[in-house]
Amino acid sequence: MFELTIRFAVTDIEKARSWYTTFLQKDPDFIPHAGFLEWEVVPGCWLQLAETPETEYRNGPLRLGVRNLEAARERAIEQLNIQDFDIHMRSDVPVKWATFPDPWGNQLGYYEYLDKEEEQNRTNQLK
Repeated sequence: MFELTIRFAVTDIEKARSWYTTFLQKDPDFIPHAGFLEWEVVPGCWLQLAETPETEYRNGPLRLGVRNLEAARERAIEQLNIQDFDIHMRSDVPVKWATFPDPWGNQLGYYEYLDKEEEQNRTNQLK
């Protein structure tokens, strides 16, 4: 495997475009046709939004790796009007993480490596 896509269903593509542009801090990378948007979140990893009349299925979670989980949480609360959400940790898991819904009920979140040397190693692999 060399790439990943995840598709989320949304009921209002223009509202979703604005919300996800704020969440991802960039405009869509590709708009193949009406009612469909794509962002390359990191090289080879794509988030696709598809406008559907009704979101019967909830998707996710799609979690993004961040260097500072607390700062990312505060930004989501302030800029995306997300309700306060918890940060989780377990002794057998090398990251701390948080999950929250988008306005359509799709599950999103962030994670942060506890071992900063491991985080740096993974970051260097992407270069």
